[in-house]
Amino acid sequence: MPDAVLEIDHVSKRYGDVVALRDMTFDVRAGELFGFVGSNGAGKTTTMRIALGVLAADSGEVRFSGRPITFDNRRRIGYLPEERGLYPKMKVLDQLVYLAELHGLPTNSAHRAAENWIARLGLRDRRGDEVQKLSLGNQQRVQLAAALVHEPAVLILDEPFSGLDPVAVDVMSAVLREQAAAGVPVLFSSHQLDLVERLCDRVGIVRSGQMVACGTVAELRTGGDAQLVVEAPNAPPGWADSLPGVTVDAVHNGQTTLRLAPGTDDQTVLTAALATGPVREFRRHAPSLTELFRNVVSS
Repeated sequence: MPDAVLEIDHVSKRYGDVVALRDMTFDVRAGELFGFVGSNGAGKTTTMRIALGVLAADSGEVRFSGRPITFDNRRRIGYLPEERGLYPKMKVLDQLVYLAELHGLPTNSAHRAAENWIARLGLRDRRGDEVQKLSLGNQQRVQLAAALVHEPAVLILDEPFSGLDPVAVDVMSAVLREQAAAGVPVLFSSHQLDLVERLCDRVGIVRSGQMVACGTVAELRTGGDAQLVVEAPNAPPGWADSLPGVTVDAVHNGQTTLRLAPGTDDQTVLTAALATGPVREFRRHAPSLTELFRNVVSS
């Protein structure tokens, strides 16, 4: 992994008889948005906490710029936890300044950085409010500001879009793109797969503590069975059921969605469809990330 900045290398973790992670391996490269997706309990948060050094792995290693995670380089990581990690009775500005100073910024620099992110994330009118008095969406904005206020070299974000309205989602998305464009590797988990598909350069799908698929959405699509959509208005029910290497996934409003096993010739399907009468539509279907996810986690 020569161009990797954050490397998760064969990491395993067990809690008693429960295997949380099994040989988890992937990398997040400089300037890359990496989407980390999986069902609840799949191991995403455990992986992130080990990457931060909050949890210790039973085996394997996390490296940052080729070096194991230590206290010094951990301070260069920006982290947004799924659970709110803010002081509820502390005012927004004071909290961000305090957190920036904890990461090593001098007081004047901490104030400038805090004010910058307060303005950037639309929190100027809330800068003197206690965090507990903010809406959940604004609390999430403050949490993002806390992850960014010390100018981190890598970002690890656990469900950053949780509780955000569409406008806040756009703001969050723009910030993550800006960070990646500046060369920061960004790892984030989310159950909002449409956002992951739209934002991410690569996606890793986790199941039962293991990475089961990883790549661009285009690469993940080519790794699965090809799908066809066929509209043959005169075709009788079950017309494609006996075709070798073909599975009928759905029939809706005269359209039949078919899945082809590797090596199956789609022209065989077209010939069978034409034998029933006219064919109004015959096209390859590019599955969404949501469809890919369902196929991977259920296989």
